[in-house]
Parts: sequence; C-alpha cells; structure tokens
Amino acid sequence: MFGEIGVFTMVVLIVLIVTIGRTYRERYKAMGREPVGDSDEALRLRGEVTRLNERIAVLERLATDPAKRLSDQIDALDDNRK
Repeated sequence: MFGEIGVFTMVVLIVLIVTIGRTYRERYKAMGREPVGDSDEALRLRGEVTRLNERIAVLERLATDPAKRLSDQIDALDDNRK
C-alpha cells in the first residue's frame, strides 16, 4: 500500500518532523521572535500542527492495531462504499 516505506517508518518520520518544528518554535520563543498573537501565519501554522497531530494519531492506531481489527475496519469501509 505504501510502497517501500512502511507505516512504522512513516510514523517515525512524522513524529520527527513535528519534534523538529516544536524545537524551532521553542528556540524562537526563547529569542523573543515567536509570531505575535493571532496573526494569519500563526493561525495557519496552528491549524497545520493540529492536522498533523490528527494524522499522527491515525498512523499510531494503524501501527499498533492488531491485524484482524484493522482488516475488519477496512472491510467495513468497503461495505459502506457499496
């Protein structure tokens, strides 16, 4: 489904990206250069972080879910499409 990149690798990469982003944000906070208030850019970035956190949660469920339950959920989705 994902080619040569496994689900676990994707989860690790997403967590790494979010961690790096948070590290840079904390560095900018410490230097007093954090985006101020609710600027358009700050709101956009908050929305993107929220979206990425939701995707991480889904990938974590996929990576830790027993194969049978995952298979049942996929089958249920296929049944709903018909």
